[in-house]
Amino acid sequence: MLRHLPNAITLLNLFCGACASLCLLYGRLEWAIGLVALGALADLLDGMVARWLKVHSELGKQLDSLADMVSFGLVPGLILYVLIANALNGEWPHDLEIRALPAFLITLFSALRLGKFNLDDRQTDGFLGLPTPGCTLFMIGLLGLHLAPEAHFNFILQPVALYAITILFSILMVVEIPMFSFKFKSLQWTGNEIRIIFAAIAGLLVLVWQIKSLSAIVLLYILTSFFIYFSKRKPLS
Repeated sequence: MLRHLPNAITLLNLFCGACASLCLLYGRLEWAIGLVALGALADLLDGMVARWLKVHSELGKQLDSLADMVSFGLVPGLILYVLIANALNGEWPHDLEIRALPAFLITLFSALRLGKFNLDDRQTDGFLGLPTPGCTLFMIGLLGLHLAPEAHFNFILQPVALYAITILFSILMVVEIPMFSFKFKSLQWTGNEIRIIFAAIAGLLVLVWQIKSLSAIVLLYILTSFFIYFSKRKPLS
């Protein structure tokens, strides 16, 4: 019976993603944010439980990707869709807004990202491109900004900026630039310097800006990964 526990946790992730999608359509944003957080926790736990029980299976791997496609593929696209529709019309969407449909580029590139990840054996200790949960966290940060607007950052919720974010993050998910993971191989400082410093900064940002900080944290993660990558490249002779 215990061998089915990891798959049950994965299905909880899928359920949370489906419910979060409904909450976004009905304007229940706080519920949507909470459900995405619960789904992300389930996504983290299913692998840990599978390793603990030593019950890895091909079914579990496929279920994980399918659940992620909803929670971290459909959901971020839907977040951008409702935010663009709201920015265009001045109210939460009550009907189909064709001009906001480009937001689902995020969903399409999430599917491409997840498919590539399943076939790529180079991403065991890190990532090539932005992981789909990172993209989703950025979009959750935008929801936080919508719920508690900041005068200095309101331009981010304008249609042009949201379209640009759609294109940028679609590209970031499939670009083959290494990005560091948060897997700690040990509890020592050596070898984990970047992870520990980043986690401390991220925690501080969350304390100051709460949910709105998630977008800034993801941007910091991307910039840090880019800096590490380009600083290690050998200059052309």
